[in-house]
Amino acid sequence: MIGAFALTALLLAAIGIYGVTSYWVRQRTQEIGIRVALGAQRGDVMRLVLRQVMILTLSGILAGCAGAVPLAMALRSLLFGMGPFDPLTFGVIVALPAATSFAACYLPARRAIRLDPIAALRAE
Repeated sequence: MIGAFALTALLLAAIGIYGVTSYWVRQRTQEIGIRVALGAQRGDVMRLVLRQVMILTLSGILAGCAGAVPLAMALRSLLFGMGPFDPLTFGVIVALPAATSFAACYLPARRAIRLDPIAALRAE
């Protein structure tokens, strides 16, 4: 049951990240069009979008880990068969949200690199 709730939460987070990133790309269509018109490569635009999302993701992961350390110390007596700082657990906790965030922002980033600069500049 806990696994199903965790999977649902991860799916909702991925949908939320996708929606926010897609909105962000749509709002910055003219800026991206200007960058492409001035000679930005597709990789530059892809890095722009991915970097923006991954900075937010990694700051959230760091904040979550900073909160998890005192909580793990407080719950030490309830943990059976593992220590409060199990490297596998913390590794999965860091890798899974990072991979989910990357996958969720990849499609809007791909949409941004296929942007036609003339159509982007004419928009609005």
